[in-house]
Amino acid sequence: MRFVDLSAPITANATANPAFLRTEIVFSDHQEGSGHIQALFRVPSALLRNQEGWAIETFTNFGTHNSTHVDAPWHYNSQIQGERAATIDELPLEWFFSDGVVLDMTAKADGDGVTVNDIERELARIGYQLKPLDIVMVRTGCDRFYQDANYLFRGPGVTADATRWLYAQGIRVMGIDAWGWDVPLDRQAQETLAKQQPGIFWAAHQVDLAYSQIERLMNLDQLPPYGFKVSCFPLKIVGGSAGPARVVAMV
Repeated sequence: MRFVDLSAPITANATANPAFLRTEIVFSDHQEGSGHIQALFRVPSALLRNQEGWAIETFTNFGTHNSTHVDAPWHYNSQIQGERAATIDELPLEWFFSDGVVLDMTAKADGDGVTVNDIERELARIGYQLKPLDIVMVRTGCDRFYQDANYLFRGPGVTADATRWLYAQGIRVMGIDAWGWDVPLDRQAQETLAKQQPGIFWAAHQVDLAYSQIERLMNLDQLPPYGFKVSCFPLKIVGGSAGPARVVAMV
């Protein structure tokens, strides 16, 4: 069995992103750890191996959407189909370990929409028929821009109609190797303001369906189109709109 890490690295990027997207980490080394031990338990560093205590890290700013993460329906709207939307801790674990499918959409340009026809053509090309609870991941190639300042604005996105179509096939977890599932938000904002109508901005998120997205995947190019398992369990954040996840494919 071969394991493929589909998760982005978590690094401090205090100046690279808008304030609400910044990741800030404080690292405490072994010398500081020995001071903690002496303060808490009165054990001097001379009685520790190599006079060292524990090393620890503290997130001083880390949003649930700052890294590779799984979105809950609560992220999209407060209500889904007239009922309170589920938070990340309320979703069934069965959703997050299943057969994976990769749809190659690397031919799509920035701002293009991935349509139902695109998905059907790709499934026909790879010779695969979706089944309920498959984890469908859209490969755009945008993971190569992960460290770039304009990553937020790169890549295609999945249309609302395609999202509904996947849901109708029984798909409850769908992911992408771009910043978000929708077409880049700056383009949706421009169209929304130009047309002055709802239903354009964040269209695929707000389809009124109880499903989860994995955003900011990596390394989908290392996978076959199907024939592998995906584990994408999100952190159990009570009341959370998302949970960071270590997404791994098992080929």
